Amino acid sequence: MNAHAAAPPPASALDDPRDHALAVAGLRAGYGRGGDIVCGIDMIQKPETIVTVIGPNGSGKSSFIKTLAGLLPARAGRIEVTGRDITALSPARRVAAGLAYVPQEANVFASLTIAENLKLATEFIRGRAGVGPGQRERVLALFPELGQRPKTLAGNLSGGQRQMLAFACALLANPEVLLLDEPSAGLSPKIVGETMEAVVRVREAGVTVLLVEQNVAAALAIADEVVVLVAGRLSLRAKAGDVKQADLAGLFFGKEA
Repeated sequence: MNAHAAAPPPASALDDPRDHALAVAGLRAGYGRGGDIVCGIDMIQKPETIVTVIGPNGSGKSSFIKTLAGLLPARAGRIEVTGRDITALSPARRVAAGLAYVPQEANVFASLTIAENLKLATEFIRGRAGVGPGQRERVLALFPELGQRPKTLAGNLSGGQRQMLAFACALLANPEVLLLDEPSAGLSPKIVGETMEAVVRVREAGVTVLLVEQNVAAALAIADEVVVLVAGRLSLRAKAGDVKQADLAGLFFGKEA
């Protein structure tokens, strides 16, 4: 397997927004008074790419993406979106800065209609360029079924349809970077395929996607690069096409690639 451990991003790379959509340097985070769950992660992601984050259970994947989204405070390190340091910003201000997040669960309001979910998605966003009717039109073009059923309650949608709605709500904020936390969780194989196709459409629309996913085969099929986390550390970064599932068991248990 032609793979390599990722080196820490040089300071010069963090200073040039043209080189990255998302940059993370020395990121550490954890819960309460416990030890670090995210243990000094360094990573740079180029614009309009899909990077998937995989690893064994308890490897810190969800904690990592929650730290990026601002739901878990960083204890150390720096997070940038297109060259802007967002480390100290609240989750809402990170959205205004170009970072959108779709959680694994509770990512739509089940008691509201599709139209109401879409309206609420940008109700409190201020100062973000490109948010408005034009962006709504572009987003609904990506997910035409949503525009055809505006009065349907989100709670009556299938799991896959709810994910499409969650994606659409996030994209209405016109993000540079979209964070997805296990979007295929609980979905049938057919719907997993449709969900991954939607992720590709999002990238083709010019959005950079960081995808945390347990379905390794589905994630590798659409990703440009793969990052493996083990015990909160970045143990491997490689082109997705160079990573074979047969190699991953060894990586997950700390063996060298």
